[in-house]
Amino acid sequence: MNFKGVNGNCTAVTQIMTEQIEKVMKALRKNNIEPFYVDDKQQVCAVVEKLLKEGDSVSCGGSLSLAQSGVSKMLSSGKYVFLDRSKATSNEEMQNIYRQTFGVDAYFCSSNAITENGELYNVDGNSNRVAAILFGPKIVIMVVGVNKIVANIDEAQLRVKTIAAPLNAKRLNCKTYCCEKGHCVALDTENPEIPSGCASDARICCNYVISARQRIKNRIKVILVGESLGF
Repeated sequence: MNFKGVNGNCTAVTQIMTEQIEKVMKALRKNNIEPFYVDDKQQVCAVVEKLLKEGDSVSCGGSLSLAQSGVSKMLSSGKYVFLDRSKATSNEEMQNIYRQTFGVDAYFCSSNAITENGELYNVDGNSNRVAAILFGPKIVIMVVGVNKIVANIDEAQLRVKTIAAPLNAKRLNCKTYCCEKGHCVALDTENPEIPSGCASDARICCNYVISARQRIKNRIKVILVGESLGF
């Protein structure tokens, strides 16, 4: 890891960050999730290239992290058989792509949060992403910025309700409380629970998935990036 201060010396802050990332990677390995680390987003595609072979079938969820790291463009290069939902011209075609995704060699996405215990926390509305994380694709490759590291599931829940959900709802122009107010309506109650939320039909937090220790070793792979990516 190459966290450096302005003078080329490791500062106290970057040292803490380095220790946190090492802790997360150790915990991921313990949970049978294979971690990789790169200092910045420009290095992500080089790792992905080593995990794929030409002609592999691939698909992905909607992800700002994939776009920012260049992975989305890489998947569209023609080197791989890309099930690209953005090319769908109807809802029926989109649904077919979602179902076909269960049979791909590699599925790409990010994670809403990663805990220091090596748990992946993901919340979805349509839920094609969390479905693919759980079952189907031979491997799942997540590209995750260090901004998504949290101490535990409680912090992961708070992160989604105050950062990930509101910003994604705004990005998708969803008519939800969090889009308008910048936080989940559940936080206005005394004891908000993980699944608490609004009653909008546009709600993007319908299903909640915590991935802990995996039965299939290294099926899920996480590329941690030493900078902020996505929401």
